[in-house]
Amino acid sequence: MEPGLPRKVSKPWGSELWFAHTDHYAGKILRVRAGCRLSVQFHKEKDETSFVLSGRVLVSQGEAPDALITRELGPGDSWRISPRVVHTFEAVEDAEIIEVSTPQLDDVIRLKDRYGRVE
Repeated sequence: MEPGLPRKVSKPWGSELWFAHTDHYAGKILRVRAGCRLSVQFHKEKDETSFVLSGRVLVSQGEAPDALITRELGPGDSWRISPRVVHTFEAVEDAEIIEVSTPQLDDVIRLKDRYGRVE
């Protein structure tokens, strides 16, 4: 087991449970409350794939914040976010999502955020 893991990280939209973080990969479980939306963001290097365990989410992604394509996903669905792809998602219902990614967990450039976290 990696030191300090698993670790719960509180977020304004719910929480993350970090269960893996190595030099090569990271793994988290996101718990998102119904009606909550993550920031519109992109990553310079981080590459991630997510899998819906429970609930329904609206996943939006594209080349720019004003050109996002949205689709509704539910249990058993997955999606990939490549570096530099602008994205966000909103929980239609309380949702649990597994995210596996490259290890750059701090690589987040927020473009819009309803919780005031844009720098």
